[in-house]
Amino acid sequence: MAEVGFPGQHTTTTTVTSSTTVQTNIRFDPSYLKTLPGFLKAVQVVCSLLGFICILSSYFRYISKGAYYSWISMIAFWFTGILLGFYLFHIVEKFYKIPWLKIEFLFCALWTFFYLIAASLACTVHENAYSAAAFFGFVAMAAYGIDSFLKFTAVKAGGLAQGTRVVSKQTTAAVNTPPGRPEGY
Repeated sequence: MAEVGFPGQHTTTTTVTSSTTVQTNIRFDPSYLKTLPGFLKAVQVVCSLLGFICILSSYFRYISKGAYYSWISMIAFWFTGILLGFYLFHIVEKFYKIPWLKIEFLFCALWTFFYLIAASLACTVHENAYSAAAFFGFVAMAAYGIDSFLKFTAVKAGGLAQGTRVVSKQTTAAVNTPPGRPEGY
């Protein structure tokens, strides 16, 4: 037996619509460097290169700590530098189906850890060039860590690396009463 005032049937419909807007033409856009991700990428590239130069200018550049730091900094320099070029020329936007944010999140998280190790090892060599490299390594580590966090939040939110995605949610409720029964009975 139904309670008084309780409808016979209740239907809720939720409609989620998503529209992605991208421009697929390749164009140079230096304003990307004024955004936080663009600034972080520039800092990462510069610190990686400066740290590498510091290690190479050292008398102890051939010890394993220097080789590890050089390896980490050069991979970071080239990967981040190429990505920066992709963003500046909107190549990332052209190929928006590639999961750029996930790739960048994984790389940034790994390189945060790798730079922590490399900069810590550089601190153990008592030479000015290694001390400077350690400084640039810790700055790069912080930049990769912040970038990793930004990429993680963007992936969780379902964002795009470049372009815009608008997601709208609309909920409607309908009450259906069985035939022959007055509403509210």
